[in-house]
Amino acid sequence: MKPTAKRTAAVSPSPTVRLAALVAEAKTRGERIISLSVGEPDFPTPQHIVDAAKRALDDGFTKYTHPMGIRELREAIAARAEASGIPATADEVMVSPTKHAVFCAMMALVDDGDEVLLPDPGWVSYDPMVRLAGGVPVPVRADESTGFRLTPEAISAAVTRRTKAVVLNSPSNPAGSVLPREVMKGIADVCEDADLFLISDEIYERLVYDVAHVPPASLPGLFDRTVTVSGFSKTYSMTGWRLGWLVAEKRLLAEIGKVQEHTLTCCTAFAQKAGVAALTGPEDELKRMVAEFRARRDLMLAWIKKVGWPCTRPDGAFYAFPQTGPEKSADLALRLLNEASVAVVPGAAFGAAGEHHLRLSYATSRKLIDEGMAAIADARTT
Repeated sequence: MKPTAKRTAAVSPSPTVRLAALVAEAKTRGERIISLSVGEPDFPTPQHIVDAAKRALDDGFTKYTHPMGIRELREAIAARAEASGIPATADEVMVSPTKHAVFCAMMALVDDGDEVLLPDPGWVSYDPMVRLAGGVPVPVRADESTGFRLTPEAISAAVTRRTKAVVLNSPSNPAGSVLPREVMKGIADVCEDADLFLISDEIYERLVYDVAHVPPASLPGLFDRTVTVSGFSKTYSMTGWRLGWLVAEKRLLAEIGKVQEHTLTCCTAFAQKAGVAALTGPEDELKRMVAEFRARRDLMLAWIKKVGWPCTRPDGAFYAFPQTGPEKSADLALRLLNEASVAVVPGAAFGAAGEHHLRLSYATSRKLIDEGMAAIADARTT
């Protein structure tokens, strides 16, 4: 049999997906596992969003849509973008599952051998996506010394003649860091000076605590070179709906759209109607969810302090990223799973700068945070 493609051989399976599989296997054996690992809100999708999808199904809205998404949803996304300072129109929006949108951008922007600068630590799928596009991922360190924030100086130092794009994620996974305006402006200047594209992953944009989210595409002169990606999964607790969006200048969007047309074709029709309801409907549930996440963050930080781990305070998303000592993060995560029946994500999964850290998700209830962290504290002292 002939070998499979080299492009997939260079890519490792997702460590977070593998961990979820281990937890599922343990549960099938009847074991009770407390998961502080999953980046999925435990709240139900707000009822008015669910009702919109039901109406769409009852109305027979189950056929193909325009590859870029239904006009009504693209207009709602453009209005949301404009409200945040991004000068986008409905013709500069593509409806796509958020993860797929990032992949489409990589495929449209990156040629063989092009370098893409990535945050280290950063979301586990950026590196594989760059490799699948034929590019070269270049990690740019952003550790405790900068509050896990990329700096203009670090990005500038990593730029070479082969650099094609920079990936930003603010608020970030795994550390919950948020880039302030002055830092974002400095990074924008580097991108303009070096003529780089910027892929801005803003999936956690509404989950911020006492700080402001700054979209880079809202900065003067940056819209034309920026691909902004966001979605419904985290903000509206719609992870299983697989619905998000991408915003880019028309000519750039036309190239990105080709990738979607020849892969996904279009997003699920009735889910798009739910997306309209999410963006145009009441936000009471969202406000309550953000307030609860803030309370859970403070509870998680109190437990981390009790365990004795240093931890940079997260300003967004729903993760804490404590420094856990000399033990390898993968070994520690496995030990906590076996000894404490608590699932966490090893920091090394997010890059070299994540080693000796754990990602702890507080997207679960306060009760489970208390139980899980108490078990971790016991495991640490026995």
